[in-house]
Amino acid sequence: MNENRIIRFGLLGSFSWGNGENGKWKQNTASGRKALSFLQYLIVNHTRNISAEELIDRFWSQRSSDPINALRSMLFKVRKYLREMFPGQENMIVTLQGCYAWDPALRLELDSEQFEQACIKARRQQGEAGAETLSQVLPLYKGDFLAGNDSDWAIPMRRYYQTLYLDACREVLPLLQKQERWMEMVAVCEQAQNIDFAAEDFVAHRMQALISLDQSARAAEQYEQFRDQLWEEFQIAPSEHVEQIYALAMGVSRGIQGNEDILKMVTEEESDGRAFFCNFRIFQKIVALERRHIDRDGGASTLVVVRLSNKVIPATDAKRLERILLDGLRAGDPVARLDATSYILMLTGTTEENAQIVTERLEKAFRRAYSHSKACISFRMSPLEAERKVSVENL
Repeated sequence: MNENRIIRFGLLGSFSWGNGENGKWKQNTASGRKALSFLQYLIVNHTRNISAEELIDRFWSQRSSDPINALRSMLFKVRKYLREMFPGQENMIVTLQGCYAWDPALRLELDSEQFEQACIKARRQQGEAGAETLSQVLPLYKGDFLAGNDSDWAIPMRRYYQTLYLDACREVLPLLQKQERWMEMVAVCEQAQNIDFAAEDFVAHRMQALISLDQSARAAEQYEQFRDQLWEEFQIAPSEHVEQIYALAMGVSRGIQGNEDILKMVTEEESDGRAFFCNFRIFQKIVALERRHIDRDGGASTLVVVRLSNKVIPATDAKRLERILLDGLRAGDPVARLDATSYILMLTGTTEENAQIVTERLEKAFRRAYSHSKACISFRMSPLEAERKVSVENL
């Protein structure tokens, strides 16, 4: 078979054709987009004959008074486009009895199929050899499968290739980390996060690579962006593992080296005078530590769950309540978010009776600052005492 009878299509990322150069599909009308999707469907299914009934059902199901003529018109248009894309190639789509197929003299090469076959082959290899093979395969994934084509038939395939790529990334990253290939780690994680921003393993690997590249400030920025987006989308906080990497990034960015530097970082952390806001895991540890203090020295502290109810605007009223809590409590009082409309806090060294006074003051401050809000605030308190174990999860 002559080389000029091989035609190549790029389906991962922007649709392209030819010998690997980035070609651009020109479209100005809705019919152009449909023709593009029709052609891409023929390309993806190039290994088999496609019946007229299948094409009509896929592209004109109950939406055309004359689907047969619509199909013929579309085939005429697609054949014309193919002649423009591949000058000198004739009759690339042939008509058989009741179906259509690519000219048997042609050989189609798709980057999506090459990527899939290479991933399958790499997984048959053992240990680091398979991971190394995958690291060479990852660059084939230049973006989502047929990006921009939101047809029903394309979306499941896009998800399949996304999953295939993310699984390959997870296989490759430990090898890259072991071999200290930091720049490659950053690039792999960046692409993976574009697909699934909430996958913490990619965030963690990316932060670790940036720290190793002496870019701790960038690692901290990545964490803050991830934390904000994670809460905005799912109302959850990063895991303790990611929090630990963030703490490391902050320490390295401040030049923490010896024991004296570590002590200086711990003792000289600037306080803005507000309550201590933390994630729920850290809050649990603070509560456990306070219980030990009570067991040893006596005294009492109080846990308080604060909830918004009634006509709540979650994103808006929750932020308002958070500001009131952080500004109205003492600097040593920890506060954590429970869900989209509730928080938990600990009033250290405060009895339940005095905690009641504090909550009344917080509610008045909220009403005074946001008098137009229709949200109702409720407080549930429980003393944290030595002889009584309180489960934070059950509050």
